[in-house]
Amino acid sequence: MGCCSARCMLILLCCLQLITALERQLFDFLGYQWAPIMVNFFHIIVVILGLFGVIQYRSRYVVMYLLWTLLWVGWNVFVSCLYLDLGGLSKDSDILSMGVSPHRSWWKDNGPGCESDGLPSAGWQNQQNPELTTVVSCWLEYQYIEILHCIVQLLLSLLGFVYACYIVTTFSNEEDSYYK
Repeated sequence: MGCCSARCMLILLCCLQLITALERQLFDFLGYQWAPIMVNFFHIIVVILGLFGVIQYRSRYVVMYLLWTLLWVGWNVFVSCLYLDLGGLSKDSDILSMGVSPHRSWWKDNGPGCESDGLPSAGWQNQQNPELTTVVSCWLEYQYIEILHCIVQLLLSLLGFVYACYIVTTFSNEEDSYYK
């Protein structure tokens, strides 16, 4: 196995997917967005299983990774459309928090360069769920940060899909030549 083989590239892509998915999971937890938390959790599990399949020459796990990658691409396209308000979707809806809580993207209040007004009075601290801050301006608006997360995931997934397809065919060819 060379250092630039398809297996090594897929291992590298899976590791990058794990790092970016864990980062995304952290910020979704901070924003209490429950649908992305669950989907990211399944993504992390499937990428670990796919990584195991590549390392241990288990084509079934790599095929499972391939099928999940198609769903993951669809999820990231959906989230991108949601934050871009395309197709009747709205970033202001509570789809990602599953209607359980009024929370939203953590990046909305804490994005890079965001200036916010603090508490207008001490009376706000006694309320149940006060809107503590009002964001005045940001260098990069939160929806574009979320879309950048999706783009990174899409690029890694599409590259992983191509390499995984190649590896599955290689594994099946090796199994066929073994039995001949």
